Amino acid sequence: MDQDVTMPILLVAAVALVDPDGRVLLAQRPPGKHLAGLWEFPGGKVHQGETPEAALIRELREELGVETDAKCLAPFTFASHSYPDFHLLMPLYVCRVWQGIARPCEGQKLAWVRVGQLADYAMPPADIPLVAMLRDLL
Repeated sequence: MDQDVTMPILLVAAVALVDPDGRVLLAQRPPGKHLAGLWEFPGGKVHQGETPEAALIRELREELGVETDAKCLAPFTFASHSYPDFHLLMPLYVCRVWQGIARPCEGQKLAWVRVGQLADYAMPPADIPLVAMLRDLL
């Protein structure tokens, strides 16, 4: 890619929710959205003036109906990936403590997946390198 070309940078926060059995929650992108049908770590756009942790707390409440606290979100790694019309910067957090049962509040499909099986799920290009990092952690 030509380094002189400027692209908008999209800041998205994501989380690997890890249950007591060591499984990670994936959500399938719904029809009509960019990269529909692919599986991703839950999360979403960080709004202007919002921290990544605050964005994750909000997104987990809106998308999955669960509550957590910033102190339960451990910064883990990040993805940096150029798509055709924007560059994605995505910090990934690990969370093992939350209240409530994750449910699909926005019509998306959910799957609790063992780390060794994450590669079996089609994921957006930015998420793929994160899978190997999680394998080493879990």
